[in-house]
Amino acid sequence: MAVDSRRVSWRQATAAVLLGAFLFNLGQGVLRPTLPLYLQQTFSTSYWMVTSIATVFGVGKWVASLPTGYLLPRLARPLMIGGLLLIAFCDLASVMTASYAVFLGFRALGGVGWAMFGTVATTLMVDVQAAQRRGRAISLLLMSETLGLLLGSAASGWLYRSAGVASPFIFEAGCMLVAAVVMASSAVRTTGSTSAVPGVARDRPRLRSVLEIPGVRLMGLTSAILIALQAGVLVFLFPLFLVNRRSASPETVGLLVSVMVLGRLLAVWLGGSLSDRAGRMRVLVPGLAAYAVLLAILTFVTHPVSLGLSSFAVGGATGFVAGIPTALVGDQVPVAVRGVAIGWLRMMTDTGQIAGPLLMGTLADTVDLSAPFILGAAALLVLAWRCRRVAPAIPRATA
Repeated sequence: MAVDSRRVSWRQATAAVLLGAFLFNLGQGVLRPTLPLYLQQTFSTSYWMVTSIATVFGVGKWVASLPTGYLLPRLARPLMIGGLLLIAFCDLASVMTASYAVFLGFRALGGVGWAMFGTVATTLMVDVQAAQRRGRAISLLLMSETLGLLLGSAASGWLYRSAGVASPFIFEAGCMLVAAVVMASSAVRTTGSTSAVPGVARDRPRLRSVLEIPGVRLMGLTSAILIALQAGVLVFLFPLFLVNRRSASPETVGLLVSVMVLGRLLAVWLGGSLSDRAGRMRVLVPGLAAYAVLLAILTFVTHPVSLGLSSFAVGGATGFVAGIPTALVGDQVPVAVRGVAIGWLRMMTDTGQIAGPLLMGTLADTVDLSAPFILGAAALLVLAWRCRRVAPAIPRATA
């Protein structure tokens, strides 16, 4: 009966986290596409000033992810609620300031709140009772996030035009407040604790212990490269590639990007489910290789139908491998340091999100617009080779 109670409690907490993640990303989806328009209308910003918003938001996440991991065992629910309320505050404060510098500071503080919520949410989903369900649990979280972003992005332009330039900020703040209420009414907790467990010495720094576990460093690098390609190539450069090299109209660009997001949404569950059954590395290695090939092919496709199919396939490849590094780290890391491990993993992801657009944009300017696609494909092939080499040292997780 006790086991059944724990399962019910975990399911209720999981449902709350998934709903919270959906609401969180619904607000983000409404705000992100309209944020450049708001900045241009309110502050008469340059392109550099617009892109700085994404940079400072990423820096805020980077700073807060690892400390959140350390605080997580005792403060899981307060961290999630606090992060959501912090973002809501920053949204409302952002529309009341007339200073771009102050606005920039609020967006960086919003990144801190994002890290507080996201790190705990990811750790909770990793804390399933059997490793055979961990990949699917991470997939559910990613699907909730992607669905929220997809629906929010679709409604953003209508809300901005019909309800005013400040409405996306207010809408996101409302989503955060509702998500905070959901978190406050649920039994959100993680299994992590500060007690010692086999394989982790109590007198050694927890992060050092985590990084010495086979596969953890490699999964951090994998996560960083995956998000660097997502942010630096697919989000920023792919639309420009379509316009400049394929003479695509804005409507076509929007359609192809939506098709890519749809491919990601449909493939996330498949990748997590297969990794639960066949093993993480057995799925990750061919997934990375397929992603590399599809990314390179994307630069050679010209026919509109082929572009649509290629966009869908690339989106599917990104979703197929997206959750596997997190699930593998959850398999390998003992419970007592799992929050620290997830915090570090998310910090590596934030590193890729900050550096990716800068590196890939510079490469496109100095070499060629197709160069980031080719370099990204090469990096994925190297990752696949490295994962294949390391795979024998990583035991397959068992129940």
